[in-house]
Amino acid sequence: MTSSNAPAFATIMLLTGVGIPILAALNGGLGGRLGSPMAASVILFGLALLIAGTGALVTGSLGDIRFSGDIPWIFYFGGLFVAFYVIAVTFIAPRFGVGNAIFFVLVGQIASAAVIDHFGLFGAAQFPVDTKRIAGIALMVAGVWLARRTG
Repeated sequence: MTSSNAPAFATIMLLTGVGIPILAALNGGLGGRLGSPMAASVILFGLALLIAGTGALVTGSLGDIRFSGDIPWIFYFGGLFVAFYVIAVTFIAPRFGVGNAIFFVLVGQIASAAVIDHFGLFGAAQFPVDTKRIAGIALMVAGVWLARRTG
């Protein structure tokens, strides 16, 4: 990390990571109480839209919200992945366990991040995967797996 903002960025992403299992537990619980994971997901996205819209209004970037032909279509698919994650974790976490659900999310994130970094996909900075990174990824996956084992 070469950015002078690296400590702040790391802290924000750590807190984001803390929030993901909390989101899974809370939205799974809401879905259970409502009797509908889809209804819980709609409520989550409604609140998220309200918060993001307020943020865009406060920062003066509301006018920047647009679909544009000069932006490659692939960049609009982030919403698809967010919706898939929220709906899947809302339905699966209460049945499979929050820890188990997040374990598989983490394994998918680690693998996907390595591929994106290696090839610099979607305009991301390129960080080639070498044997040290592969070993680090394997240790991360093994560590998360060991932390999730029971008995």
